[in-house]
Amino acid sequence: MGPLEGYKIIEVSGIGPGPLAGMLLADLGAEVIRIDRFETDMPSPPANLDITGRNKKSIRLNLKTDKGREIFFNLLSDADALIEGFRPGVMEKLGIGPEECLKKNPKLIFGRITGWGQEGPLAKTAGHDINYISLVGALNAIGSKENKPTIPLNLVGDYGGGTMFLVLGICSGLLSVQKTQKGQVVDAAMIDGVSSLMTIFSLLSQSGMWDLENRESNLFDGGAHFYNTYETKDNKFISIGSLESKFYKILLEKLNINDAQFNKQMSKVDWPELTKKLSEVFKTKTQDEWNIVFEGSDACYSPILSLTEAQKHPHMVARESFINLDGIIQPSPAPRFSETKTSIPKPAPEIGQDNNEILINIGYSKDQVDNFLKNGIVK
Repeated sequence: MGPLEGYKIIEVSGIGPGPLAGMLLADLGAEVIRIDRFETDMPSPPANLDITGRNKKSIRLNLKTDKGREIFFNLLSDADALIEGFRPGVMEKLGIGPEECLKKNPKLIFGRITGWGQEGPLAKTAGHDINYISLVGALNAIGSKENKPTIPLNLVGDYGGGTMFLVLGICSGLLSVQKTQKGQVVDAAMIDGVSSLMTIFSLLSQSGMWDLENRESNLFDGGAHFYNTYETKDNKFISIGSLESKFYKILLEKLNINDAQFNKQMSKVDWPELTKKLSEVFKTKTQDEWNIVFEGSDACYSPILSLTEAQKHPHMVARESFINLDGIIQPSPAPRFSETKTSIPKPAPEIGQDNNEILINIGYSKDQVDNFLKNGIVK
């Protein structure tokens, strides 16, 4: 169940942002059929640990054979969208590129996720999240001024600029098909997505409100004392985001601060000294003690938790933000809908687990399926 119930999406297996996109669409009710690689030197996790494989079906299909490609196109004939994350030209080399697929299914949304995009001088070169966010100016803006840039996990490029823009592109394409009756290619390049995510910082820098050359001297990069992280007495950490003056006032009240210098909230020249003063204050209590002082207030406070700790926080528990599937704790489907509610996810399939069901559903007989297995078309 979910808002995408009735849609069929083919996912050509890959790593990282593509599988997460497939998971998000499957969580929202789409039928996602994953075509797993016939031969691979990549180790596969046990199905219960394959969180991004949840809610999907799996067929292990040899796309390098004529019969394998025939099956692929039969799968595609009534599909609404396709996801692939190879380097530009790989799908074309296999004979299953956009031209061939849209010829078989003119209403198909052909979703492509890459780092550099489908064209340009770097399009066919290797890269990873760290390279993409470097090129577009995001990595340079993250970190302390005394040290090298801080790598923000691979959330910004792979998943923020990649997965989320691919899902946006596919859903937008599906809406477009309803009016135009024409499919199209979605070129979701991480450099494009991250550039879009950096819009506000581009605006601020051009208006003189953000110094691109000096990290930790701006509003949201650790420069401001009221938008920062602090160490506590027990060597844990807390975060403060008291940006608005009314919330900043609550922060000072909760901390019993009467120092007049704190009245100059937006004075950049005072930020370093005020940050130092707050650091000394927050070292006087443990994280749990600060939780008692701040939680439930509008001071914009949160303890900095590990992923394991986050799963146990009362707010996350109350919202059932995490679920347990086959002994593996994982995020619940998001976002949430009032009418087309999503179902509890089904665990990921073993690779090739649904070969028979998928093939029979598109018209092949049991004998034909047995022959495919015998002749190396599926396994």
